[in-house]
Amino acid sequence: MSPARTPHEAGLTDVRSLVPDIAEDIHYAGSDNFTGAPVDGYRSAKCFLRTVAAEALARVEMHLRGEGLRLRIWDCYRPARAVAAFVRWAGDPGDIRTKTTHYPNLGKDKLLGEYIAPVSGHSRGATVDLTLMRCEGTRCAPLDMGTDFDFFDPRAHTDYPDLTAAQRANRQRLVRAMAAEGFVNYPQEWWHYSLPSAASADTIYDVPVE
Repeated sequence: MSPARTPHEAGLTDVRSLVPDIAEDIHYAGSDNFTGAPVDGYRSAKCFLRTVAAEALARVEMHLRGEGLRLRIWDCYRPARAVAAFVRWAGDPGDIRTKTTHYPNLGKDKLLGEYIAPVSGHSRGATVDLTLMRCEGTRCAPLDMGTDFDFFDPRAHTDYPDLTAAQRANRQRLVRAMAAEGFVNYPQEWWHYSLPSAASADTIYDVPVE
C-alpha cells in the first residue's frame, strides 16, 4: 500500500484539469451503484488517474469529438478502502436491494472473484470505466451497449455473442478508440479499460477521492 495521502503525492491528476467539460457520472460517489449507497472513499464525484493515463484519456476524448462522439466516465482511480467496502457488501447475503438491476441472474455469493475482486486495478490509478455518447452540439445521448454499467452477467462480456449488430459495433468502436492510446479492455466488462504502461503492478493507493 502506498503511503501517499493526497492525489498529488500519489501522482494522480484530475481529468477535468485537462478536459474541463468531460462528461463524468461517478456512480460510487452517490447511491446509484450496485451497493445502493455512497461508497467509502468517494468524498467527491471526480475522476483521478495517474498523469500519463489522464493525458491518454484526454487524447481519446479529443479524437472522438472529431467524430461527433464523447466519453462518459463512470469510475477512475478507486481507493483501496472502496474495494474493501465492495467485498464487505458482497459478503452480506441479506442486502440484495440492487439484485434486479445489477445481478438478476446470479446469486450474490457468485460475485466475488470474476466481478468483485479483493484487489482492484482501479486502485493503481490507471483504470477507467466508461462508455460512448453520440453528440449533436451540446446534446449527447449514450450509445446502446447492450447492458448498463456494473451489470454482473455474461451479457456484459465485451464479445458476448447474443447482441444486436449495433450493440456489437458500439462496443468495438469503444475498443478501437481506447486501444489507439494504449488502453486495454477487460473482456468480462465492456466498460473497463486499463493503461498497462501507467500502472505499477505492486502499488495500490488509498487516497480519498475529494
